[in-house]
Amino acid sequence: MNLEHSLPCLALRLTPGLGARLAGKLLRQFGSPEGIFRASLTELEACQLPAAVAQAIFSKAAFRDGEKELAQVRKAGCQLIQWEESAYPKRLLEIYDPPPLLYVRGNEQVLNRHAISIVGTRRPTLYGNQIAERLARDLAEHGLIVASGLARGIDSSAHRGACAASRGGTIGVLGSGIDVIYPKENRKLFEEVEKRGAIITEFPMETYPAPENFPVRNRMVAGIALGVIVVQGAQYSGSLTTSRLAMEFGREVYGVPGNVTEPVSFAPNQLIKQGAKLVAGWEDVVEELPTEVRAELFPVEATTREERASLFEQNLSPIEKRLFDLIRIEEPIHVDELVESTGLSSSETLAALCEMEMRGIIRQMPGKQFVRVLL
Repeated sequence: MNLEHSLPCLALRLTPGLGARLAGKLLRQFGSPEGIFRASLTELEACQLPAAVAQAIFSKAAFRDGEKELAQVRKAGCQLIQWEESAYPKRLLEIYDPPPLLYVRGNEQVLNRHAISIVGTRRPTLYGNQIAERLARDLAEHGLIVASGLARGIDSSAHRGACAASRGGTIGVLGSGIDVIYPKENRKLFEEVEKRGAIITEFPMETYPAPENFPVRNRMVAGIALGVIVVQGAQYSGSLTTSRLAMEFGREVYGVPGNVTEPVSFAPNQLIKQGAKLVAGWEDVVEELPTEVRAELFPVEATTREERASLFEQNLSPIEKRLFDLIRIEEPIHVDELVESTGLSSSETLAALCEMEMRGIIRQMPGKQFVRVLL
C-alpha cells in the first residue's frame, strides 16, 4: 500500500478539534481529504465548524504533523486504511460515525469476514474467563472472527480462545495508539492476535490509553461485528455501553447468564431480562445469525429443513435417534408422549433429551414440550 496516499487523511485526523463525526461530515461534503484541504475558509465555515477547527484546516498546519506520523507508521510496519478502500471493514461503515482512517497490524483480510464481539469485565471470575475462552474458541472453530478490546479479563480470554482454534481468527480493537501495548503483560497476546488476525485502532501513534478513549473504542467493537456477547460486567460498565451501542447499530446482543449473587453477573443477566439472547454455547450465537451468513459458514447440500437437521443424526445414540425421529420443528411434543411412543423409561428419555438440548439439536418449550432446532 502507498502510505503517501494517506497523508491528507492523516493530516485530517491530526487536525485539533476534529473528531470522527465531524471529519465524516466533511468527507461526505467535499468527497475526499484533498477536497477538504482545497476548500476556502468560507466554504469550511459554511459547514458550521467551530471557527478554530475551520482555521486549522485552512492553514494546513496538520500536514507537518502528518508527515511525522507517516514516518512513525513506516517504522512500526503497520498499514493505514481509509474508509473508501476495499479493505476497510464494511460493517463499520454502517455505524453513524465510522473512523475515516484505521491503523492496522496483521492480516487486513479478516476485517471483512463475519465477526462476533465478546466483551466483559476486566475482573472476571474463573467461570467468566473459562466461558469466554471456550465460546471464542468454538466460534472461531466454526469460521467466525472473534473481536474484542485486548484489555485485561474477558477480552484477553476471548482473544486467547480464538487464537487456540484451528480456524477463524481474531480482531483486537485498541483504545490507544497501535504502537502502545496495554496492559503491558499482554505483549505476547498482542503478538498472537497479530499473527492470527489483526489489531486495529483509530488513534494516532503513541496515544496513551486514557479512560476517555475506551467508550470511543467500544463503538468500533460493537460496529465491526454481527453481534456482541456480554460475558460478565457490573451495573455501570463498558460492557453495557458496548451492548447499547450494538442495539443502536442493529446488531444482535447476547448474554451469558451468571450467578445472581455476583456483581459481575449484573450486565448479562439484565440484558437477558430485557430480551438479549441467552448464550450457553456457540450454537446459541450462530442460531441468531442471518440465514445467508449461516449458509456461508455451514455450506451443506441439503435443501430442506428436515434434511439439514438429519445431518446431525449420525452423532445420535440409538435412544436419541428414536426420540429425534418423533420430534418435529414446528409441532412441539410432550415428554409423556415421547415416553409412551418409545417405550423408554422417564429417566432414559429425560437424560437423552437433556443431552440433545445441550448439543443444540432440540429445544425445550414451556410445559415440557420439545421441538427440533432450525438448523
